Amino acid sequence: MVLAAMPVVLTLVLAVATTATAAEPLRIGSKNFTESVILAEIGARAGRAQGRDIEHRRQLGGTRILWRALENGSIDAYPEYTGTLAQELLQMPGASDDALRAALAERGLAMTGPLGFDNTYALGMRADRALALGIDSISDLAAHPGLKIGLSNEFMQRADGWPGLSAAYGLPQRANGLDHDLAYRGLQSGAIDVIDLYSTDAEIDYYDLAVLADDRRFFPAYRAVFLYRADLDARAPDWSATLEAMAGRIDATAMRRLNARVKLGRESEAAVAADWLGVEAPQAGGRTARIARRTVEHLGLVGVSLALALLVALPLGVLAARRRRLGQLVLSLTGLLQTLPSLAVFVFMIPLFGIGAGPAIAALFLYSLLPIVRNTHAGITGIPRELRETAAALGLPPRTRLWRVELPLALRTILAGIKTAAVINVGTATLGALIGAGGYGQPILTGIRLDDIGLILEGAVPAAALALAVQGLFELVERALTPRGLRLAPRR
Repeated sequence: MVLAAMPVVLTLVLAVATTATAAEPLRIGSKNFTESVILAEIGARAGRAQGRDIEHRRQLGGTRILWRALENGSIDAYPEYTGTLAQELLQMPGASDDALRAALAERGLAMTGPLGFDNTYALGMRADRALALGIDSISDLAAHPGLKIGLSNEFMQRADGWPGLSAAYGLPQRANGLDHDLAYRGLQSGAIDVIDLYSTDAEIDYYDLAVLADDRRFFPAYRAVFLYRADLDARAPDWSATLEAMAGRIDATAMRRLNARVKLGRESEAAVAADWLGVEAPQAGGRTARIARRTVEHLGLVGVSLALALLVALPLGVLAARRRRLGQLVLSLTGLLQTLPSLAVFVFMIPLFGIGAGPAIAALFLYSLLPIVRNTHAGITGIPRELRETAAALGLPPRTRLWRVELPLALRTILAGIKTAAVINVGTATLGALIGAGGYGQPILTGIRLDDIGLILEGAVPAAALALAVQGLFELVERALTPRGLRLAPRR
């Protein structure tokens, strides 16, 4: 039953999301690191200078999320690197640009010429630590098995990342995955000895890092390009031409400087991109306005997902209470959904709903089911048998017993489950920012990326306050809906 009910609700979410996108602007996406955000902002602002309505879907997680979003049309373009395209996405190691373009064309996609810089992967250490150990190249790491290696999570899984690199160099160390920006802090504190770098990272000079030579030439060239949907030439030919015209205009020195202005100088990506393009910089909104906008987005994610869950979970909870064998199946299936990693569920929804609020709402809906189903089941089955038998002896039909006796007696337990689901959703919804859903997760992700505690708190504090507010609201609702005769007498 639970599997039969969920597709109906998920289809409803998809229909709403599709209707909402009928007149959407063109979209460009970016990965969750500064350089990608800057390049996407440059692409977006160049199009806006032509009068196009272009939306920048910022820091949408890793490569696969952006690639899927481009393939299914959720975005129209995003900045990528030829090495990633050849090694990871198209599985064509060593392919020429012409071969890559041909493979992309078969998928309805296109690629600009290289923008002018190669942002290859590298491994780095603190210069003083590398000097003390006599480490100059990646090969030298094999002689130091005790070194602690911390790598970005995506690099840990990629074919052109740690699995291939460690095999090519015969490295004995075990690496741990963590956020790329957090790795720099770990390296600085001495908690980590070696991290992966992007060759244009501003932090290399700032932290005085030694970039280890790739003496076996494992890493391919990672020349920056824009990928875009081929039909953009017909829908917005001026914008696709502008993206193509970016080829050769940004060298490595210029890119490092742009990265440094954002990461170290704390300038916004929008202002840095506008300055590079020579257009007027946007007016940054105040913190109060930003929090208000994020609050509306977050409430939308939590409210819609919770409302959909109520439509499904309450009937399932009643069914589980009345049909014991079927009830165990329902509770097991909803419990299984709760064990799935939340970020994985968000990503799994992208093929169905694209990126944005749709997949986030669908994932939050699934996470809301268990608390409501379980508490509804527990509330009804926890009613004393003599009360149920009395209601039956009075000749009340099953529907009347449910509405007049069972649900009122179980109301406190049911509301506790709804409250739990709502509070969980408030916290889990912050992950929606990784797939373009907005909400309080957006400033948290940006704050982590830029090492800005103020931005992290701009998302974390309102999220915590909203969770407390939701909990207090449901306590008031519980008091208002519980019949006077069923309320606990106040303590004296």
